Amino acid sequence: MPEMTYRDALKAGLREEMLRDERVFIMGEDVGLRWGGAFKVTKGLAEEFGEDRVRDTPISENTIAGAAVGAAITGLIPVAEIMFGDLITLAMDQVCNQAAKMRYMFGGQTSVPLVLRSVFGGGKNIASHHSQSLESWFMHTPGLKIAVPAFAYDVKGLIKTAIRDPDPVMFFEHKLVYDKKEEVPDEDYTIPFGQARIRREGADVTVWGTFFMLHRAIEVADELEKEGISVEVIDPRTLAPLDVKTLTDSVKKTGRLVLVTEETKTGASTAEVAAIVQEDAFDWLDAPIKRVNAPDTPVPFSPPLEDYFIPNNKRIAQAIRDIV
Repeated sequence: MPEMTYRDALKAGLREEMLRDERVFIMGEDVGLRWGGAFKVTKGLAEEFGEDRVRDTPISENTIAGAAVGAAITGLIPVAEIMFGDLITLAMDQVCNQAAKMRYMFGGQTSVPLVLRSVFGGGKNIASHHSQSLESWFMHTPGLKIAVPAFAYDVKGLIKTAIRDPDPVMFFEHKLVYDKKEEVPDEDYTIPFGQARIRREGADVTVWGTFFMLHRAIEVADELEKEGISVEVIDPRTLAPLDVKTLTDSVKKTGRLVLVTEETKTGASTAEVAAIVQEDAFDWLDAPIKRVNAPDTPVPFSPPLEDYFIPNNKRIAQAIRDIV
């Protein structure tokens, strides 16, 4: 099985789906011949499939999202890229009022099979307009599915599932995982939405996290094993649908839960997950749930301040020690 970066695994998934179904096309700012995407995910696809199927767009996020909705309801399968997740704010009506609601409001007479790809997270010193983690905003919108792959194997399988889904999928990535490598099969495979993965088994505490924080959580778990603390790490893979059973089964086994994401703390996905566990697995908790998030401030531009803002291994490890 070949080893592949997250970036190349995502590109492979897109390519396979474009070969499988001629209705699939890519659109977004700088995705085509000249740049191949801001993070080079689509590099080479315009040369292979032509500019009709890998389309550069104007710098207008509301136009990208609106055109994608229109294409989806008239028979195509657009994969629309918003260069930075922060800029989906410019297309919230198209995403949350149109794409998310059309199947419901039209009584099932239409579907909106679009994928909206974007990237969240800091670590690149590109300031508050390009570094936020806003995934919980979309968890609050019924009708949207949300994929949050953190590993190369998953990103290929989940993008293929997203493209084949009849409903709109928000497909979120993280800037710092594009170069992470993993073994990825060449053959066709999909990963079901709503099916979490246990990244590391443990007995003393459950850690649930997303994106780059999962990589940090695994590093911390390996270190804490030397101290006699056994950490189980859960990767949700999708936030909507959310795999509650895998999470609560783990909590019932370990009795403790630490939640780690790069979102600012108030209203984060960690708050929703904590509420679910409080409702569904309270009797098994041996300690209060701990949350490790970014502080409730804009993402700093200054490199030292951004390093302080993003949860690090030390903070994750301390939360685990405190709860154990």
